[in-house]
Amino acid sequence: MTVDGTALRTALRPYASGVAVLTAMDSAGPAGVTITSLTSISTEPALISFALADTSSTWARVKDCHWFGVHVLAGDQAELAGRFAARGVDRFAPPTRWRTGPHGVPLLDDCLSWLVCSRYDRIRLGDHHLIVGAVTDAATDGSGKGDSLIHLHGAVRPVASAALTEATAAPL
Repeated sequence: MTVDGTALRTALRPYASGVAVLTAMDSAGPAGVTITSLTSISTEPALISFALADTSSTWARVKDCHWFGVHVLAGDQAELAGRFAARGVDRFAPPTRWRTGPHGVPLLDDCLSWLVCSRYDRIRLGDHHLIVGAVTDAATDGSGKGDSLIHLHGAVRPVASAALTEATAAPL
């Protein structure tokens, strides 16, 4: 027996996670959703993973897509994260700026970085699906600056890297 979903969410509220957007192209056009479960799995081969709920309207659209994109959002992109988390809106309509990338994957403009992936594996776990992607293309905005957006205590906010000093920052 496990704790209920409310207890789990409450316990994890103080745990910061990165905010990214998943995009893919299906026969109906571009699809996308905000994700907070992005994880780097391996560097050889380059693999990432994320999870989507059975109840996600985007899951029905992307579950059979072989190619997808993952976009790391900048600290000032909370509005974009909200747009891709909202239901019943055209997430790719203006003001969203995007273009078609490798393998037809929709690529969002102005993100800190993006990855294009081929589906490596898909595993059903509880009420979610874990998707593992093999990273075939990757790019950054080239600026080398800017904080990412994180999800913490039920809200998105920029990382405050300015508060990190040599004394408080610890490499992994």
